[in-house]
Amino acid sequence: MTIADALRDASAALAGTSGTARLDAELLMAHALGVSRSDLLLRHMQGEVPDGFADFIERRRHCEPVAYITGSQEFYGRSFVVTCETLIPRGDSESVVEAALDAAPAPARVLDCGVGTGALLLTVLAERPQAEGIGIDRSLGAMAVASQNAARLGVQDRVRILHADWHEEGWADDLGTFDLILANPPYVEADAELDPDVRDWEPAGALFAGKDGLDDYRKLVPQLANLLGEGALAVLEIGATQRESVSEIARSAGFSVECRDDLAGRPRALVLRPE
Repeated sequence: MTIADALRDASAALAGTSGTARLDAELLMAHALGVSRSDLLLRHMQGEVPDGFADFIERRRHCEPVAYITGSQEFYGRSFVVTCETLIPRGDSESVVEAALDAAPAPARVLDCGVGTGALLLTVLAERPQAEGIGIDRSLGAMAVASQNAARLGVQDRVRILHADWHEEGWADDLGTFDLILANPPYVEADAELDPDVRDWEPAGALFAGKDGLDDYRKLVPQLANLLGEGALAVLEIGATQRESVSEIARSAGFSVECRDDLAGRPRALVLRPE
């Protein structure tokens, strides 16, 4: 059986699991071969099927996300290590980075609340070589992944990854103030219907935020003003239906609010400035 044959069969096997069955099969085949997807399609279609590919397909049939199988995910043109300790960086979140870089073009100090893989913070640091950053997370596993990604992107000397939880008193006492704060807190409703790829595999603690999905915004947003220096701002990621509810939380905490959409035209990033 050639790789072309195996990809055809794998696509059929994944059709009931994934809406991107062919793409998934190609990404997993490229990972098994240790080559890029473009290299696979250009140079390897008539080659022999590598060991491990069948296992990858079986894992995907059980809804394990491709990023967890391959251990990486591209974000803003860079490759990030991903494990089941972290959410998988998504293209929607690139809108948060774009909003941050536009609204705060030259930040000296950046804070990321809930750093996860580090996708938001480390991308901003990579794009702004003059900036230094702190990323906090309550998950030790996520902290390890973020540290690994910082080294991978070559920004490890400009970032600290700290264990902290904004639900606990005094978590920010020694952090100082920042020019830019980033946050992608949990914002999924507790009873939301999610695809099994998300529900069964991604960390619940990074997803769910109470009955209406707003618990973490209510706790975090009022604390941000004390962490912002003069002329500074915060950028929050929100769910596509949460513009008005999170904006109201922010206004009640003394912020003006500007909304930025993602590439699909859905509300995705709120830019908060102290009034």
